[in-house]
Amino acid sequence: MPSVFLVPVIPVDDKLLSSVVDPLSMIFGIPVIIDNTNHLDPAFAFDFSRNQYNSTALIAALVTLQVRQTRSATSASSSDKVLGITSVDLFVPVLTFVFGEAQLDGNTAIVSTYRLNESIYGFPPNPRLTQERLLKESLHELGHTFGLIHCPDYLCVMHSSTSVEEIDVKTARFCLKCQEILEKKLA
Repeated sequence: MPSVFLVPVIPVDDKLLSSVVDPLSMIFGIPVIIDNTNHLDPAFAFDFSRNQYNSTALIAALVTLQVRQTRSATSASSSDKVLGITSVDLFVPVLTFVFGEAQLDGNTAIVSTYRLNESIYGFPPNPRLTQERLLKESLHELGHTFGLIHCPDYLCVMHSSTSVEEIDVKTARFCLKCQEILEKKLA
């Protein structure tokens, strides 16, 4: 049975990071562990022309961390998932920004709280809402690592989100079709 390792990508709000551990573990039915032995500094992935961080480069670094961890730890497995969580602004070259990115049917993903926070849009901070959004985006990106693609059901957590309003509309649950695929992957 795989585990999910949450890797802090500096800077990250430790309280937000901790807030997703139990819900992710309950929803996936597998252990979720904060990996406090590995903190990733994203400076190498910073793009000065965009003033953002390249999420694909960060995933590559997280893959390297996972390979090293698997080789050095007897409890780690190649089927484990790694989710980097950060508060820096992420992008991929073809998009203005991303909330996160994942390897489809792979082991590694990253999520940023930067655009999940109400203060970025000029509103007062709403920690509860940021936490809900982080959980949904963490589920979404981890879902991709289990082979799930974007779902047409706008309430499914696997529905694609290009704005925080779309994140707010969807639930923190997989639709029946996505749940069935996920359960086969976890079996």
